[in-house]
Amino acid sequence: RISVIISALVAVLVGFGGSVAVILAAADALGASEGQKATWITVLCLSMMATTAILSLRHRLPIVTAWSTPGAALLAGVSATSMEVAAGAFLLAGGMLLATGLIPALERAVARIPSQIASAMLAGVLFAFVAQAVLAIPGAEALVLPLLALFFAVRVVSPIWAVLAVLGAGVPLAMMLGLAHPVWQGGLPPMQPIWPQFQAGAVLGIAVPLYLVTMASQNLPGFAVLRAAGYPVPGRSILTVTGLASVLSAVWGAHSTNLAAITASICTGPDAHPDASKRWLCGPVYALGYAAIALVAMPLVLLFTSFPPALIAVVAGVALLGPFIGSLGAAAAGGLGAPAAVTFVVTASNLSVAGIGAPFWGLLAGLALAGLE
Repeated sequence: RISVIISALVAVLVGFGGSVAVILAAADALGASEGQKATWITVLCLSMMATTAILSLRHRLPIVTAWSTPGAALLAGVSATSMEVAAGAFLLAGGMLLATGLIPALERAVARIPSQIASAMLAGVLFAFVAQAVLAIPGAEALVLPLLALFFAVRVVSPIWAVLAVLGAGVPLAMMLGLAHPVWQGGLPPMQPIWPQFQAGAVLGIAVPLYLVTMASQNLPGFAVLRAAGYPVPGRSILTVTGLASVLSAVWGAHSTNLAAITASICTGPDAHPDASKRWLCGPVYALGYAAIALVAMPLVLLFTSFPPALIAVVAGVALLGPFIGSLGAAAAGGLGAPAAVTFVVTASNLSVAGIGAPFWGLLAGLALAGLE
């Protein structure tokens, strides 16, 4: 059915176009070169191609994977590190994802972390991105204000397409204002591996928060999407395959691969196919879509780097507004208001102690306060 192809390709378009700016912001924070940025995106696309194809074909379920957008937002707040140190942290985070799939006791231990605390940490990570969309207004009012107005207007009709509307309108608007001069250049990325370096500060400040954010904001909601659509959830298989892919990707400077959440709903609903037993066919088409993007990752990176910083800030900010609202609401639910609030404040403060970033200290502070209540 054509609906299978359309649903899968829409999921690819939304997943890639709606969050690639966040990946580039993370790469900039880590000092990545243009070649390393393109390699990062290429490897992630190949990882999603392989994991989606394997899982959907093996289980005959509409299982699609994605990169960790909240994880990329976490990385964008990291300072005083390098791609080599980040690659070491990515490797450890991928190893923890793999271990969670292989060791049931570890999965149960992660499940014991209060969801309010994990959500508050994620909200604190995302806050800087959402705020940056507003902070980009001074000096770029003619670009930012119309795009924000467009986002909220389209969001009333379709939150999924609102971000793509901003990106689609932002490029020609920036060109009209003389703020961007896009150049499309062909070529493949260098695909040079990065030798990982391991530092204690990066383990606690990057690897552990990246693992927890990926589990709490991507994998667990992705499981919920599958269950809500009436499908069984092969959780251990999903975590094992995506964890192994994350380990392999880390050597090329790419962060976590995980189960898709928002884009997964596009492939699991009746719009994809009226017969629920046939919706798994979205998986192979989705995989082919990301294979195609992998071939043009280098030109896409060069294109995005020609955009003004204000445009990137707006696209990234509006892309993360939905996850920020969701995580903030989840943090406020239940009876852990004070610990969740402390977690959010410490994480959003961008505190760094002993080379360890704020997400770890926010999580630690929240768990400690929760233990006292």
